[in-house]
Amino acid sequence: MREKFLFNGASDAPITILLAHGAGAPMDSVSMEATAKVFGTAGFRVVRFEFGYMAARRTSGIRKPAPRAETLNPEYMAAVAELGATGPLIIGGKSMGGRIASMVADDLHSAGKVAGLLCLGYPFHPPDKPEQLRTKHLAGLMTPTLICQGTRDEFGTRDEVPGYTLSDRIELLWLEDGDHDLKPRKSISGFTAADHLRTVAKAVTTWAGQLAR
Repeated sequence: MREKFLFNGASDAPITILLAHGAGAPMDSVSMEATAKVFGTAGFRVVRFEFGYMAARRTSGIRKPAPRAETLNPEYMAAVAELGATGPLIIGGKSMGGRIASMVADDLHSAGKVAGLLCLGYPFHPPDKPEQLRTKHLAGLMTPTLICQGTRDEFGTRDEVPGYTLSDRIELLWLEDGDHDLKPRKSISGFTAADHLRTVAKAVTTWAGQLAR
């Protein structure tokens, strides 16, 4: 039976980051593994978990699509409760995981259970459907938030996102030529995926340090 959580970083790290996966890839995907390792090395305790539909794929072998994002909100809340972090907790995730975290963040933040929200490649809209925005709740978001976004992310590019109405509690870190996995084309940008992950880890360290004060 697979463990509920995957851990990286020291168990006594001062800040914990809880990350959920995206819609199509599990918590131990290459992207999630690389991110967790970089954050762990940067001094965070990193915890990953899987939503029930994704965990079921491991046992059934049937690749059912992800359910509507908002129906997973209770599972995220349950993961926070089960984790029981004692120090400052940042919630977030990759793509859909970050979106779900953003929908439960204010309730948890107002209750003193989380310090901030971290979204890695936020899905502002489905690819090729820029009119189907997923930003309504972001306009009034009260939780301190950092969104790390590739400039050519097909779920929300640097040309599109500045036109959205977003809370002033949201900070954006743009990664040059990054796609939805934050990966750049080295021949065009001069950056590698590892370069961008290090940039993200540095930015998260600075941002999280301010939250924990």
